[in-house]
Amino acid sequence: MAERTRKTTGMSNVPSLNTEDQFEWVVSQQQAGERLDKFVNEQLDIDGVSRTQIQDWIKQGAVQVNGKAVKPNYKLNESDQLLVVVPEPEDASIEPEPIPLDIVYEDSDVIVINKPRGMVVHPAAGHSSGTVVNALMYHCKDLSGINGMLRPGIVHRIDKDTSGLLMAAKNDLAHISLAEQLKDHSVTRKYIALVHGNMPHDQGTVDAPIGRDPHDRKLFTVTDQNSKRAVTHFLVKERIGDDFTLLELQLETGRTHQIRVHMKYIGYPLAGDPVYGRNKTVALNGQALHAAVIGFRHPRSGQYLEFEAPIPDDMEQVLQALRQR
Repeated sequence: MAERTRKTTGMSNVPSLNTEDQFEWVVSQQQAGERLDKFVNEQLDIDGVSRTQIQDWIKQGAVQVNGKAVKPNYKLNESDQLLVVVPEPEDASIEPEPIPLDIVYEDSDVIVINKPRGMVVHPAAGHSSGTVVNALMYHCKDLSGINGMLRPGIVHRIDKDTSGLLMAAKNDLAHISLAEQLKDHSVTRKYIALVHGNMPHDQGTVDAPIGRDPHDRKLFTVTDQNSKRAVTHFLVKERIGDDFTLLELQLETGRTHQIRVHMKYIGYPLAGDPVYGRNKTVALNGQALHAAVIGFRHPRSGQYLEFEAPIPDDMEQVLQALRQR
């Protein structure tokens, strides 16, 4: 491991990532040859900061190697000295929009919403409106800026066609705390999923690393190559006939598409999943996956809060139809 030193000019009473924070590393022999952007992403390892954002920091000159600005693909040498100075967030160019939100909880630090199926969490290229971020910017006016101009306040995300609970940060203190809780796996995240097949085990755990699919970089798969550990716990809620099972799934880690990839990997893909599932077999626009429970320590008071959202109507209708066959 590289030796890390941290100098901060911001709040010192919480594990933090503030503007003007400084991180310093010395590259070890084992880490020589790694790309700069990959190295910083892995060493920093904060859920609220993406590798793309780190690449932007490098291009801005906020990351230096031996006192000089270099490119994101710079290959590190042993004993290189790295300095990261977290830059001020850019002004958001995304427009606030008066999109209705199903607010489950809100105070001056955090907001928890029940996201409908079909709604994108944050803007991306070619999709700058109609997202959760657009709605939050209109409603809140004061979101955390740590995660960049396209994702203000966003600490974690759920897929477009997954419904359910999502928490967002209204200020940097809240963002830092929630990101740290996600990192140390102390956030409770439970999902309800309908999968193909009759699951023989009442409960179990899938512990299989997830990384980019080498055959299609837009997808993820279980792989030992350039992957991260991923752990999903499952509990059978109901067996519906011989061909469907309703599961409660609890995330220990939070990798992209984790539940969808893990369920496909063990042979019980999500019903309605257009990417990792089978041919369309249920009347649902997207995978039958709902983020039903979220729990976390409040970033200011430390009190544990937990919220639950019922299965949405479209998924409930699918379940009733299957039960009545």
